[in-house]
Amino acid sequence: MTEIDPTTRRRIVDALREQRIETPSWGYGNSGTRFRVFPQPGVPRDPYEKVADAATVHRFTGVTPTVALHIPWDRVDDYAALAGYAAEQGIALGTINANVFQDDDYKLGSVTNPDPAVRRKAIGHLVECIDIMDATGSRDLKLWFSDGTNYPGQDSVRERQDRLADALRQTYDRLTGEQRLLLEYKLFEPAFYMTDVPDWGTAYAHCLDLGERARVVIDTGHHAPGTNIEFIVAFLLRAGKLGGFDFNSRFYADDDLMVGSADPFQLFRIMHEIVLSDALGPRHGVAFMLDQCHNIEPKVQAVIRSVLNVQEATAKALLVDVAALTAAQRSGDVLEANAVLMDAYNTDVRPLLREVRAEMGLDPDPVAAYKRSGHLERVSAERVGGDQAGWGA
Repeated sequence: MTEIDPTTRRRIVDALREQRIETPSWGYGNSGTRFRVFPQPGVPRDPYEKVADAATVHRFTGVTPTVALHIPWDRVDDYAALAGYAAEQGIALGTINANVFQDDDYKLGSVTNPDPAVRRKAIGHLVECIDIMDATGSRDLKLWFSDGTNYPGQDSVRERQDRLADALRQTYDRLTGEQRLLLEYKLFEPAFYMTDVPDWGTAYAHCLDLGERARVVIDTGHHAPGTNIEFIVAFLLRAGKLGGFDFNSRFYADDDLMVGSADPFQLFRIMHEIVLSDALGPRHGVAFMLDQCHNIEPKVQAVIRSVLNVQEATAKALLVDVAALTAAQRSGDVLEANAVLMDAYNTDVRPLLREVRAEMGLDPDPVAAYKRSGHLERVSAERVGGDQAGWGA
């Protein structure tokens, strides 16, 4: 590893120790493609066992103290009790994710459906999710809508935007205290002709209209090939409207692979913009969440690997010599500016991360430590019977 002066090393170590990454409850369940879901042994059967797996990831990584819930996949009778159980396990319940895309009523959309009764049902679910936030102490409500149309002329584009704005306003006005609304966008799927929230600009415009506590979520897999995601990151940070990430990786579309697996350089570039804006720490309000479906990978191990990938990209971003980069940029030295960035990216930061983990009292190699722990073998023997958790497909 390139020699790092003590002051820089301390700054990087402190930043990495402060970093927080939220894991998704659905990442621990059975999930896959539209063609097949392959069940695995030891998969959680209820939200409590999902929380237990999330706590396991935190014990080995030290930087994943919250787990996101997805409603109704994680519905329980007593959310305060679930929050209490999470606390006993050493973590907390995080973002509440709404689901208005799997009921038969939503065939033509949820909050943008032409039927007022369906819209009322969908908005009722969004309000229910805020009720759950009240019980769990969660700060963020994350909304993704599959709403759209399959054919030209199927519905009015403008009226659907009006319906969307009305639903978002009703939901936003229900928030209290520090609660926030995070609006996600997706280029396509499942709507083939037009998606109602297809891009960051649409999400940004709605959040701007709603108010200070409405922000945009960037799912790194939800873009057309070649999209400059770090530009979107920089723009939203500048506008104070970046609420968080759903980290995953893709080769073709929304593949939901482990973050950093397809294009680690892109993840580095994204984290570079975060570091430049001093938006890495929890106090800055950018939620770093994983949103992945592990179809053929062991669940907990895959989540741990994803966390490590984010940490590596972050460490490299923290290594960028900002003073040298700025000087090269302002002098118009194109190649030198690029070289400064590439020097940081090409640095092997794994030894540094091992030091960070040792300083935190963790095993320097979380994956190896997890495999030695026997967790998978233990839960495979314990979690026999009942229905394994899945994504509801």
